[in-house]
Amino acid sequence: MADINLKGMGVALVTPFRQDENVDFEALGKLVNYQLQNGTDYLVVLGTTAETPTLTEEEKKQVVDLVVSKVRGRIPIVLGVGGNCTRAIVEKLKNDNFEGIDAILTVVPYYNKPSQEGIYQHYKAVAEATTLPIVLYNVPGRTGVNMTAATTLRIAREFNNVVAVKEASGNITQMDDIIKNKPANFHVISGDDGITFPLITLGAVGVISVIGNVFPKEFSRMIRLALSGDYHSARTIHHNFTELFDLLFVDGNPAGVKSMLHMMGFMENKLRLPLVPTRITTFEKIRDVLRQLSICC
Repeated sequence: MADINLKGMGVALVTPFRQDENVDFEALGKLVNYQLQNGTDYLVVLGTTAETPTLTEEEKKQVVDLVVSKVRGRIPIVLGVGGNCTRAIVEKLKNDNFEGIDAILTVVPYYNKPSQEGIYQHYKAVAEATTLPIVLYNVPGRTGVNMTAATTLRIAREFNNVVAVKEASGNITQMDDIIKNKPANFHVISGDDGITFPLITLGAVGVISVIGNVFPKEFSRMIRLALSGDYHSARTIHHNFTELFDLLFVDGNPAGVKSMLHMMGFMENKLRLPLVPTRITTFEKIRDVLRQLSICC
C-alpha cells in the first residue's frame, strides 16, 4: 500500500487571478503560507476549486512549482490529474515530473458517462501507470455519472496504490456502504464541507475542503475534535459554519470562497469565464456573516 497520511483537513486551493485575468502568484503564495500557519494537514492543487480547466499547461506548471517551493515538504501535496481521455492521463502520469507531489487526485471521467465497467477499466489503467498514491474522486453532480460503492470497493481491493476516495455524491448511504466494507488501509474523505462532521462520525477520515481556504484553523480544529471523538465540541463548530456552507455554493464554486478571500484581503474577486463572481445579494449575505464572525469589514 502506498504511504501517505490523508487524515484531517486537506484544502482544495483556489487559483487567484488579477483583474487582467493573469494568475496572481503573489496572492497564491500568501494563501499557501496562510494554510501552512493555520493547521491545514495537506494541500490539493489543481482541483475543481482551482478553476483548472481554464488554466493553460504553462500556468498549471507554474502553480505547482510555486506551491511545492512554498511547502518544502512540510505537509503533503495532492495534485489533481484527471480528464475524460484515459490514454492522455496515463501518458501524463508516465511522462510528467511529479517531484514534490505526494499523491494524485483523479476524478471519475466526465461527459463521456462511462458504465461502471468503464470506470473500473479507467482507474485500472491509471493505477498501473504510476506508483504514486491515488485518491479517487466521485462527484456525479459534475461528471454526470456516479461511481457506485461496488465499483469503488472493487478498485480499492485490487490496486494497492489506490488509497482513498473523495466522495462528493451526497449519498450518505453509499458512503457508509464504502466505509463499512472497505479494506483497512483505504480511506473515505468527504468532498463536501457541509457533511464532513456527520461523515466522520460514520468513519470517514476527514475532508478535502473549500471553506478551509478561508478558515483553516477553525475547520481543521473541528475535524480533529471529531476524529478524537469529541463530537459535542466538533458539532458546535460545525453549526457555526452551516450558513456559510450554503452561501459558498449558491452561485457555484469557487465564486463563494473567492468572494470571502477577497473580503479578507487575500485576492481580487476574479474568476475566469465561464465562471463569474457571486451575485451582489450573495456577496452582501456573505459579508454580513463574516462581520458577525468578526472576520472582515
